[in-house]
Amino acid sequence: MIEKKEVGEKAVEYVKDGMVVGLGTGSTVYYFISKLGQLVQQGLSIKGVPTSKHTEKLAIELGIPLVSFNEIEQIDVAIDGADEVDPDLNLIKGGGGALLREKIIAKAAKTFIIVADSHKNVDTLGTFPLPIEVVPYGFEMTVKHIREIGGSPMLRQKDGLPFLTDNGNYVIDSRFQEIKHPKELEKNLNLIPGVVDNGLFVGLADAVITIMDKKLVTKVR
Repeated sequence: MIEKKEVGEKAVEYVKDGMVVGLGTGSTVYYFISKLGQLVQQGLSIKGVPTSKHTEKLAIELGIPLVSFNEIEQIDVAIDGADEVDPDLNLIKGGGGALLREKIIAKAAKTFIIVADSHKNVDTLGTFPLPIEVVPYGFEMTVKHIREIGGSPMLRQKDGLPFLTDNGNYVIDSRFQEIKHPKELEKNLNLIPGVVDNGLFVGLADAVITIMDKKLVTKVR
């Protein structure tokens, strides 16, 4: 918890007056958004674009002004968390179920910053099951195709029912053992009919704020 707070609050240094800011989702980003809310109350002028309904609710509670995509040209900086980060700053995201909106915002941002505690740093992606957002129609066949390319897919559930994303889709969590070629897997998954997108974020992160050897560090691409 201390690490999450430390890296989350550090990220506010990337936010300047007048910026449009992508607001990520998750337990580490919570501390970034909370600190950002304090700065807004002190006079910082920014506009936020949330990656989930949960984040939208938090931002409104903290008094952070929000805008939609049709009101902006681009996002200046987006701050988000990750479930795994490899040495090349490739990521697995989507543990919170917001991977599609997170990827849309990451791609739209001039600068994409990840905040991650020390436990998220891995040598090779794949210990954390890869979230894959799929349309409900025919998802059984989509699962079959994921299995055919080496995955061990399982439908994410909540309270005994399929978990629904903010977009009304299902999430398949799939293990692939070690993901040594994340760009190739990302592409192959997205070619499967029924897959909307997946939680591999390859080449998107510009920097990762994390803890290494008990010290706060920023790894830059």
